[in-house]
Amino acid sequence: MTLSSAPLESTVWWAHTSAASERLLRLLDSEELARQSRFRLQADRDRHLLGRSLARLALAERTGCAPEKVTFDLRCRSCEEKSRTGADGHPEQGSGTAEQAPHGKPVPTGAARGWEISVSHSGEWVALALAREVPVGVDVERISDARDLDGLAGYTLADAEHEQWRALPEQGRAGAFFGYWARKEALLKATGLGLSGGLRRVSVSPPHTEARLLSWEGGGGPETAWLSDLDRGEKYRSALAVLTDRPVELAVHSPERTADLLRG
Repeated sequence: MTLSSAPLESTVWWAHTSAASERLLRLLDSEELARQSRFRLQADRDRHLLGRSLARLALAERTGCAPEKVTFDLRCRSCEEKSRTGADGHPEQGSGTAEQAPHGKPVPTGAARGWEISVSHSGEWVALALAREVPVGVDVERISDARDLDGLAGYTLADAEHEQWRALPEQGRAGAFFGYWARKEALLKATGLGLSGGLRRVSVSPPHTEARLLSWEGGGGPETAWLSDLDRGEKYRSALAVLTDRPVELAVHSPERTADLLRG
């Protein structure tokens, strides 16, 4: 077996919002604490706290270092592209992104340099994905029938996807729509573009079939990608994307295992 064909490991941790505890605040740095304080709703504070503390603890476990040795930079690929092309304003006038608060995909530094992470949350679940030296993206979406799915589908689904979605029985459209969304956003997060990359540009296989990236319009897309659905129960849709041409061995840690890590 050559290195190029050897399986690549990716790990997903699932955390339930009930695992949030104020004692985890000690794991956040000053910028993370400041952001934590700006959330008005307790549910948002819990999800943010779990995402950042879990990322630090999981990386510390993998690297064998203390959690405080794990640090992060935030990188927004969209802002970097705008800066590179001069689309964010005249250099002498200052860029439009320079005055923004730090944002974008967290990139591990310090003792965890070389690892890639992605965090997503929806409803009562937080997901963390890890991979070594390859971009990774995870997304979880709570299914909601109350939202304007027809309107959302118009700017989310590519033409062929929209046609396939409309052909589904009405009772199956909500789950299918959020299945499309989770697959697309996982891919966009893996590239570092996030939703600003444009969901309609990304075409994926229908949710009732094996997850695959079919096409990517315009620049910025990956040359190759491994894509898989994740199981988080019938009320959620979730997906994981790893930007590699190698097979991926996926390890998924249960909420109970995650709770043990958080307590430790």
